[in-house]
Amino acid sequence: MSDKHKNKSKKQNKLSKKSYEMELQRLHFELIKLQEWVKKTGKRVAIIFEGRDAAGKGGAISRIVSPLNPRLCKIVALGTPTEREKGQWYFQRYAQHLPSSGEIVIFDRSWYNRAGVERVMGFCSEEQYNKFLVACPIFENLLLQDGITLIKYWFSVSDEEQEKRFQDRATNPLKNWKLSPMDLESRNRWVEYSRAKDVMFEHTDTKESPWWVVDGEEKKRARLNCIEHLLSKFEYTDLKKSAVKLPVRKEIQKLARPPMGNQNFVPRIW
Repeated sequence: MSDKHKNKSKKQNKLSKKSYEMELQRLHFELIKLQEWVKKTGKRVAIIFEGRDAAGKGGAISRIVSPLNPRLCKIVALGTPTEREKGQWYFQRYAQHLPSSGEIVIFDRSWYNRAGVERVMGFCSEEQYNKFLVACPIFENLLLQDGITLIKYWFSVSDEEQEKRFQDRATNPLKNWKLSPMDLESRNRWVEYSRAKDVMFEHTDTKESPWWVVDGEEKKRARLNCIEHLLSKFEYTDLKKSAVKLPVRKEIQKLARPPMGNQNFVPRIW
């Protein structure tokens, strides 16, 4: 089959916008049910999102949290550690963000920074790296034994597709902010990141705490597949709520108000 026919076939199999939005709406209703169940049962859920730069982690996370109550579903995206944090136990700054009863916490990057960017870019020593590979499964087993549900996703994307997305970010003013210095450097270290990922999986893809790989080549399918899988990890039930009945509103009493001209209004351009 020629490249032209391959591309045509791929385009024909691409998920339509209508199908995507219908499925996403269905999954959003299920996510709301899941959150209500987590709240009522007091479950603690931690979800880790890792993967290649521009593989679609952010888009998947935003679709998961958009229908949920932000008080009970939080995103943790930590920046560069401070000097004080560098002197702490490595897992300490992540542990303080773990979920409490009834909460879902999503880590947009996590303690696996040590096995990824820190390893590849030389931000940690060989000793720190090796200690992490040994300590990480132990740390995660402690979380599991304490009752925390831990789910780990790795978003995968081809070299060609990643470069295509980088080029789009570079030329689109609305996406320029997504290109960090680390992203730009990662373009030159595909092999190093691949090797680091393989070693990381070798040590941390355990029976108790497995990695789940998401094919991120097509963003829409990746989002739907990830959410569908996430829901499948819970035996949640639809906790029916009583219909909300608004009480009869009290009659509004007459009130002397200051002139509306005293207020500053946003211009009505639209």
